[in-house]
Amino acid sequence: MALLHDDEIDRALADRPHWRRAGAELVLERTVADFAAAIAYVNRVAEVAEARDHHPDLEVHGWNTVRLRVSTHSEGGITAADLALVAAIDELG
Repeated sequence: MALLHDDEIDRALADRPHWRRAGAELVLERTVADFAAAIAYVNRVAEVAEARDHHPDLEVHGWNTVRLRVSTHSEGGITAADLALVAAIDELG
């Protein structure tokens, strides 16, 4: 799987302003109502990731914030698989 060029990543993120690029990762921080909602969101993301066999790094911060970090670790950066996963995560709402 090939790494994407910066301009490809920038174009893809233009339609996803809540995601940001941090080096070789795509990052989303999502604040939800409470701890139970954070865990429920993590579980929904995990189901999408398992179905795609492509897994983000997931972190729960505090009691209501979830941070997702998406990259293709085996390639050392961002690939089309990462953009597809980001799109699927966004469909969760």
